[in-house]
Amino acid sequence: MEYDYICSSRAELTAKIGNVINEASEQLSEISTMERRITPASCGPLPSVEAMREILTHVKTVTFPEFYDRYYGSRAMEKARLSVSIERLFRLLSEEIAHSLFQKSPGCGSSDAAEKGMELALKLIERLPEIKRLLYTDVQAIYDNDPATEDFGEIILSYPVVHAMIHYRFAHELLKVGVPVLPRIITELAHSDTGIDINPGATIGEYFAIDHGTGVVIGETCIIGDHVTLYQGVTLGARNFTLNGEGHPINVPRHPILEDHVTVYANATILGRITVGHDTIVGGNVWLTESVPPKSRVLQKNADFLVR
Repeated sequence: MEYDYICSSRAELTAKIGNVINEASEQLSEISTMERRITPASCGPLPSVEAMREILTHVKTVTFPEFYDRYYGSRAMEKARLSVSIERLFRLLSEEIAHSLFQKSPGCGSSDAAEKGMELALKLIERLPEIKRLLYTDVQAIYDNDPATEDFGEIILSYPVVHAMIHYRFAHELLKVGVPVLPRIITELAHSDTGIDINPGATIGEYFAIDHGTGVVIGETCIIGDHVTLYQGVTLGARNFTLNGEGHPINVPRHPILEDHVTVYANATILGRITVGHDTIVGGNVWLTESVPPKSRVLQKNADFLVR
C-alpha cells in the first residue's frame, strides 16, 4: 500500500497527522478474535519484567553479598544491609506474585491476591538460605570440573552458568509454591542473557555444573541427580508429545532422567522419558533415545568417510 503525505501547507500536514493517529488508535483499540483468546480476562496490572530483573538483582545480592553488594563491608554492617535487601525483595516479590495470581485467576479479588502474594513471598524468603546453599554447591562443582580457573570469585562474577542457576534455583522454588507466570519469566531472562535454557519445572540436584553453557536446553520434566556435568550444546528434550482431544500437547513426563555422577559432553542430544544410569559418560554428538544402565560409556560410532 502506498501513502502520499505531500501536503501543501503546515495546517494540512497537522490535520493529516491527527487523522492518521486517530485512525490507527481506532483500529488498534478494536479487539480481534485472536486477542480475545490471548488477552487476560482481568484488567489488573500484568507482572513486570523490569520488576523481575530488580528482584533477581536482590537475589544475587543476598546469596552472594561479597560479590554483588558493592558496599559490602564488616559482618555487622552486612547483616543490616542484607535485611534491607531482603525487605525490598519481599515487597517487590509480593506485588509481582499478586499480579500473576490476579491475571491467572481473575475471579479472585485484588485484595485476596495481594494477601496471597505476601504469603507466598514469605515462603520464598524462608527458602533463601537453602537456595544459597545449593548455589554454592554449583559453584564448587564448576570449580572442580574446570582447570581453566583457580578462583571462585571469577566463577561467580563471570561464568554464565552461575547467572543461569541463580535464576533457575529461585524460579524453581517459586514454581514449587504455586506461583504462575513468574518462574518462566525469570528463566527466560537468563536464557536471553546466557544462551542456557533451563525450564523452571526441571528438578536439578546438588553440585550441578555446565561448562561453557551456550546452547544447553533442559526440559520441563527433566530430573537431574547430584554431581552431574553438562557441556555446551547438550539437549535434554522430549521425543514426542501426548495430545489432548483438541490436539494440544499436555504436560506429562517426557524428558530424560539423569542419575548421580553423569557427564554429558558437547552437543549430545538425549530425548524422551529415558534414564541415564549413575556414573555414566555420554560422549559428544551422541543421539540417545534409549535408557542406559549405570556406569555406561555411550559413544558415537565411527563415521564412515567417502574419499573422492
